[in-house]
Amino acid sequence: MMDETGNPSVIEEQMAYYRARAAEYDEWFYRQGRYDRGEENNARWFAAAEAVREALFAGGQVHSVVELACGTGIWTQELAQLAQQVTALDASPEMLKINQTKVAAENVTYQQVNLFEWEPTQTYDMLFASFWLSHVPPERLSAHLEAMSRALVPDGRLFLVDSLKTPTSTAVDHVIPEASTTLTRKLNDGRTYQIVKVFYEAEGLKAALEAAGFVAQVYQAGDFFWYVDAVRR
Repeated sequence: MMDETGNPSVIEEQMAYYRARAAEYDEWFYRQGRYDRGEENNARWFAAAEAVREALFAGGQVHSVVELACGTGIWTQELAQLAQQVTALDASPEMLKINQTKVAAENVTYQQVNLFEWEPTQTYDMLFASFWLSHVPPERLSAHLEAMSRALVPDGRLFLVDSLKTPTSTAVDHVIPEASTTLTRKLNDGRTYQIVKVFYEAEGLKAALEAAGFVAQVYQAGDFFWYVDAVRR
């Protein structure tokens, strides 16, 4: 994937970033190292995450779920309790290896997939994605949501969770630009990468979901997360 100048695209650089970041990714979610913002802020973070978890489980058990961008297994381990069968997809073999070791559940199967080229080959009762949609460029959003719709049975459930534009959600040495769909991310060793990061607004996201065939509600969890609970029409 190259841009018009022949240089690696931001999507290709983003994929390289998450491969390189795999071993330190959990520091972000568990508020460690550069992501530790103090006891009070961290407590609000974990309370918001628990609110999302409760909303996820409130929908009840399902037979099959596909998880996009499963990462290190933070949410895969929850889905393994919620569904009889979990299919976990990610582009990074490093992420998949950590996930498989962490989750170690017989009802989870893994596939290495470039999600920008993903086309579902079967349907599921539920599709879940955490902190993935913000890495989809706006010009690709409609097509990606339509692929999600094709992955679900009629009345299948779509559950998405992602980041609000809160400065303390990221590392102390990261800056969130005022108006941009790309930003610079830094690893612990100082290497930097350009990635896609879109802070979708609830109204526009709901409209895009409805255009893709979903009946959707967008919710906010504390200061840090939004989540979508939707049904495929």
